[in-house]
Amino acid sequence: MNAVLRCSGYDLSGIEVVRAEGCKLFCADGREIVDFEAGVWCAALGHGHSKLRNITHAQIDQMSHIGYRMSNPLQEQAAVEVLSTVDFGDGQCVFLSSGSEAVELATQIARKISRKPLLLTLSESYLGAYGSAGTKSPHEWVLFDRTLCRDCPPDHECTIRCPHLESIPFEQIGAMVLEPGASGGLVRFPQQKLIHTLCENVQSKGGSIVVNEVTTGIGRTGRWFGYQHYSIQPDIVAIGKGLGNGYPISAVAISAGVSAALQGTDFHYAQSHQNDPLGCAIAAEVIRIMREEGLVERSAETGQFFHNQLEQLASEYGMVREVRGKGLLLAIEFESEWSHRSLGTVFSGLLDQGFLVGYKPVANLLRFFPPLTISEQDIERMVAALAHLLATT
Repeated sequence: MNAVLRCSGYDLSGIEVVRAEGCKLFCADGREIVDFEAGVWCAALGHGHSKLRNITHAQIDQMSHIGYRMSNPLQEQAAVEVLSTVDFGDGQCVFLSSGSEAVELATQIARKISRKPLLLTLSESYLGAYGSAGTKSPHEWVLFDRTLCRDCPPDHECTIRCPHLESIPFEQIGAMVLEPGASGGLVRFPQQKLIHTLCENVQSKGGSIVVNEVTTGIGRTGRWFGYQHYSIQPDIVAIGKGLGNGYPISAVAISAGVSAALQGTDFHYAQSHQNDPLGCAIAAEVIRIMREEGLVERSAETGQFFHNQLEQLASEYGMVREVRGKGLLLAIEFESEWSHRSLGTVFSGLLDQGFLVGYKPVANLLRFFPPLTISEQDIERMVAALAHLLATT
């Protein structure tokens, strides 16, 4: 496999996967591995879902791709499905190919309708692999470090009179861009009152709220979208990963107000695979399956079970610093004095026993983003294997 340029920055495991079904990966050497990463957090329905496979095959037989000047009924059907999940009513939707592209387009739209020079986000946000959202250069972005608020008493009022917030130039900010929980895979959910304060002050000055739901959307946190844990209503939502269940489809959903504001501008955006019929068919079917199988509710229930299992494990092993997350977006952070080599041994040990989990050594973190169809039995088996490794490493 030397012909493939490996530039992701992640080490290869040496395992060759030849098939995936449900929550399992089937390897060339005959091993079966339970996938607690859902690919790259994409396979919300599990790998190879039969209904999605059938709709994909049927659409490929008809048509996969058309150009800019043509339309297809699937585009409208998929847009209606997406808009219903974010409660945008008379809003609009565009379909793209990747989460990074969706966030970048969302920020471009926010800039266009506000005409203000700056965007605001939390400093730990991961917003994409390229573009303005990816680089977050200081002449375009204000980055707020939410750890400044870490020691704020729970009953303390959060206002822009706070010395940590008073330097934010809200008059110049066209949008607050919120990543509600993933933080580049660190699984950190920002403080409720902080997010309310930032959003309210941006909106009161004529700015909009953009949410990056590429990782936290499509049921991952036990609700349709991560922003729903904050009781805010965004103006623009970027969606990816789970929307295609492994197929590269993303979306930008805009409210009716944003849509009306765009009509009076010269805004244009064109991409070769924009609103492709195949991607639209898949996105619409993913949302239908999520509803039919109650997977948002299942994510919340199974996630609570999983969280309880991890909390019980943490109570028994002193090297665990924190268990955190919502729904089926969970992580265990280990104490800093516990060596990265020990964590690597645990990760490798789990893989040897048939469990693929997320592993972020720079943060002393193990991460769990399984398909929303993961069973409690697989969770119990993995946690038991993890407990054994912690006891013997």
